[in-house]
Amino acid sequence: MRLGLIMLSLLFAAFGAVFGALNSDAIDLDFYFGAVRLAKGAALLCALLLGWFVGGMAIYIGLVPRLRGRIRALSRELHKRTDLRSEDDKPASSSERA
Repeated sequence: MRLGLIMLSLLFAAFGAVFGALNSDAIDLDFYFGAVRLAKGAALLCALLLGWFVGGMAIYIGLVPRLRGRIRALSRELHKRTDLRSEDDKPASSSERA
């Protein structure tokens, strides 16, 4: 398993090196506040990583708070059921039996 992951990582590193070598032309990225000159491969890699990060944060922000609220609600319900069950398991006092 570990050897397979190492081989897969080396394969992707090789693909990245070949991709960078084939796209070594420099391009200018003009922003409102400045300009950056990058290699085409580096610019594409940065765009890929930025998209991955922004997409992950969007999923996290959209999903995690809702799931945490659901966990809290289910936890409260579990505590209520546990408390009710423990009250039912208590033996009746002698005054209640008569």
